[in-house]
Amino acid sequence: MQHSSTSHCGTSATSRRDWLKKSAVIGSAVLSGQPLLADPAPVSAPVTRRIPISVSTYSYWHFQEKKYPIESVIEDAARIGFDGVEILHRQMTDESIGYQNKLKRLAFDNGLSLPLLSIHQSFVDPDPAKRRKDIEHTERCINIATQMGIPCVRMNTGSWRTVKRDAEYYKTGVEPPLAGYTDEDAIKWCIEGMQECLKIAEKAGVVLAIENHWGLSSNIDHLLKIYKPLASSPAMGMNVDTGNFVGEPYSQLERIAPYATIVQAKTYYGGGHYYDKDLDYTRIAQILQKANFNGYVSLEMEGKEDPKTAVPKSLAVLRKAFTFNNA
Repeated sequence: MQHSSTSHCGTSATSRRDWLKKSAVIGSAVLSGQPLLADPAPVSAPVTRRIPISVSTYSYWHFQEKKYPIESVIEDAARIGFDGVEILHRQMTDESIGYQNKLKRLAFDNGLSLPLLSIHQSFVDPDPAKRRKDIEHTERCINIATQMGIPCVRMNTGSWRTVKRDAEYYKTGVEPPLAGYTDEDAIKWCIEGMQECLKIAEKAGVVLAIENHWGLSSNIDHLLKIYKPLASSPAMGMNVDTGNFVGEPYSQLERIAPYATIVQAKTYYGGGHYYDKDLDYTRIAQILQKANFNGYVSLEMEGKEDPKTAVPKSLAVLRKAFTFNNA
């Protein structure tokens, strides 16, 4: 039987040719007195980090009487090029399993994640029964998040509700406590309420991200006093809202950026419904990058302009700012 040796011969011939070429180069270098250079080490190309960007359903509905369909937001988000959709709980038309599954399937079919369920509650109340009611509400929402595959739930501290929510309030954030109580009382209630909610969230595998959402949490010192004693829980997180800082935002953002689990990014095209802020998203992105933030940025377009034009413009701004080049 004959064995073909064509491939071995071809390989051998190629190897001899390569050896002769290298020998010739080495010989020339030796004769000319030039130093031999090792093959250069491969240079790694910079890695471009594209932060995922979602859009809140709130961007299309600012608590008007008629709710904007979440289904339409999901379809629009896929068409525009978002990575996910944040669902505002109050915008859901019902809490049935069928409705939840419908939204989850629609997001999946459109290649979108559902990173955040944004809910409301308040622990700033001297009545334990009212605080317990909001703990139960939070538990119900954790169950919704679990059913829908949403990994994170936005949490509020709540507020005293002793002043009118007007333009002056959003400038100063000043809200005096109820007579006979102090902010320290409210901080204690928030910690206790969050501890109860965290027990439920830990079992469900859901993160509870407390937000700087006016009220007690508009004071960053108060927010951190609540967050830090709870930070040891694997279910504890922080939702940083770029538009909810009282006064100059950037130094305050630097304080809480290291704790950010998710970021809500406000825009105000057409003028804000409640207030306006001129936010520098290049600067904001740099602060978050320095803090090693790699999570979702969720757009909340809070302006009066038609979302059909304002949301795509907002996405373009955020995409440009939150594309990091990690050299």
